[in-house]
Amino acid sequence: MAVEDEYTDVLQNIEFGIVSTYHGHPQIVDAHVIRGLEAVIGSYRAEMAGHESQEFSAAPVEADLYRAIRNVCEWRLGRIREEDLETGRPWFAPEPVTVEEIVLCLKRILKSVNRWNKSGGQRGYLTFIVQYVR
Repeated sequence: MAVEDEYTDVLQNIEFGIVSTYHGHPQIVDAHVIRGLEAVIGSYRAEMAGHESQEFSAAPVEADLYRAIRNVCEWRLGRIREEDLETGRPWFAPEPVTVEEIVLCLKRILKSVNRWNKSGGQRGYLTFIVQYVR
C-alpha cells in the first residue's frame, strides 16, 4: 500500500504544520521547507540509531518550520498533548504512530516538495499545497 494511502491523516497533519507556518511567514520558499524536513528526519534517524540529534541552527523562519513540523510529529507519536500545540484549533488524540512511520511520512512529503519545486519553481510545492490544506 502506498504511503499516501496508508498514512493520509499523518501526511495531512504534517502539511498543516507547514502551511500554518507559511501563512505566518509568507517569505517562506520550498528550500526552507526542504531544510526543515531534512532536519526533522535527521533528528528522528538519530533517535532510531540511539544517538543524540544535532542541534538545528537555522534562520528564524526555518526554525519556526522545524518546530511546527516536529511538534506535529511529536503529537502523532503520542509524546505531546494537544493543548501544547499552538494551533488555535481543537485536536483529537489520534492513535500514536511509530518513529519509523513518521520518518516514512516525512520522506514522502520531502519527495513531494522536491517534485513540485522542480516543476513549479521556488514556491511550487507551497503554491500547490495551500490549495488543499487549510
